[in-house]
Amino acid sequence: MTAHLPIPADFANAPDARTRARWLDADRAHRPNRLGRLREVMAREGVDAYFGVRAEHMRWLTGFTLGPGEKASAGHSGEFLIGPDGVTIVADSRYTIQVRREAPDATLDEVGYDLPGAWARLVAATGARRVAVEAAAITHADWARLQAAAPDVELVAADGWVDAMRAVKTPDEVERIAAACAVADRALAALVPEIRSGVTEHELALRLEWLIRTGGAECLAFDVACLAGPEAALPHGSPGDRPVLANAALLFDFGAQVAGYRSDMTRTLFVGEPTARDAALYGIVATSQQTAIDMITAAVGDGRTMPDGRAVDVAARAAIDTDGRWPAYGHGLGHGIGLATHEEPRLSRTAPETPLPSPTVFSIEPGIYIEGETGVRIEDLMHLDALAGVAALLTQFPRELTVLPG
Repeated sequence: MTAHLPIPADFANAPDARTRARWLDADRAHRPNRLGRLREVMAREGVDAYFGVRAEHMRWLTGFTLGPGEKASAGHSGEFLIGPDGVTIVADSRYTIQVRREAPDATLDEVGYDLPGAWARLVAATGARRVAVEAAAITHADWARLQAAAPDVELVAADGWVDAMRAVKTPDEVERIAAACAVADRALAALVPEIRSGVTEHELALRLEWLIRTGGAECLAFDVACLAGPEAALPHGSPGDRPVLANAALLFDFGAQVAGYRSDMTRTLFVGEPTARDAALYGIVATSQQTAIDMITAAVGDGRTMPDGRAVDVAARAAIDTDGRWPAYGHGLGHGIGLATHEEPRLSRTAPETPLPSPTVFSIEPGIYIEGETGVRIEDLMHLDALAGVAALLTQFPRELTVLPG
C-alpha cells in the first residue's frame, strides 16, 4: 500500500516555451531523414510515390497538423503525396495558410474539395506509375475514385511502412511522451483530495479533464474513463451519473497530449478499505505487470535480444492464470504510443514474433474484470532503449494499492 498520497509537486512541471520551441526545431531537423528512409522503402518495394492520409503520418513526415478529431471534417486536406524529390500537400481554402506556415518545405496544391479531379495531374507531376497508398486508412470508395481518375497508374497497398519507422522514438519524442505523462500524473494527484464516496463518475471525469487541460496539455489524448465499483469491469467503459462507492474500486483510464505526443495511464484506486477479494485482485494484477516489467528489464540488463511482444504478453498472462482464481484480461497487454494513442509495437497474443524495437515507448496494462462486480487494471508507459541500457517507466504516479479516505 502506498505510504502517502501523491501531490502535484511530486511530479515534473509542464514544459516551458523554450522546450516546446526546441521540440519543433527537432521535428524540422528529423524530417529529411524520415523522408529519406521512406523513399528507401519505396525504392525497395518498386513504387514511385507514396500517398498518405493518416494525420499522425502527415505530422511526422511534413509538419502539418490536424487537431484531435479534425480529420473527420477536413476532407482530403492534409493528405500528401511523396515523390522521389518532393512532397505535395493537398488542401482546401480552410487550411492553405496553415500548410504554408507548418510545412514550408512542401508544395501546397489547392485542390479544393475534389482530390479525384486533381489526382491524374498530381501523380503526373511526380512521374509516378506505381503509387503506394495507406490502404488501411482510405475508404474503398476513395480507392476506386483514384483508380478511375488515373487508370494507367497502379495503386499499391502500403500498410505498416511508416508505422514501423514511427515505432522507433528519438530522444525528443520520448521527452514529449514523458512530459505528457507528468501532466497526467499531476492532474490525478490534484484530483485525489476531491475523490470521495457519493461524487459521480461524470463529475470526477470532467474535473480530471479540466486539470489536464489547465496543467500543460493542449488536449486529452482520449476521453477520460472514470468507472466506479461494478463498472470497473468494463475495460473501455464511459463515465456516467453513477456515484463512487465506499470500499470499492474506482478506475481511471486517461491521458494527456503535449506537443502532439500522448500519454496513457490507468489507476485503480479504492475509496475506503478494499475487501479482501479486491485487495487480492489488485495484488495479482500488480504481479502480472511486474512480471512483464522484470522480463524486459532483465533482457536489457543482460544485453540479451529483446523479447517479442507476444512472449511478454504470455508471461504477464501466466502470472494471473497460475493463481487460477480469476480469468486474465482479454485485451492485449500493451501498445506503442506517440503521435497516436495506439501504435506499434504491440504486446499481445497476436503480436509479431520479432524482438521489440528500440528505442521505443509502450504501455503495460494487465487487468482482471469480473462482470457485475469489479475490475482492476494498472497501466504504465515504459521507455525501452536497449543500447543505452534503459527500461524505465515514464508514468510516475504510485503503482501500489492506494486507499483514499471514504
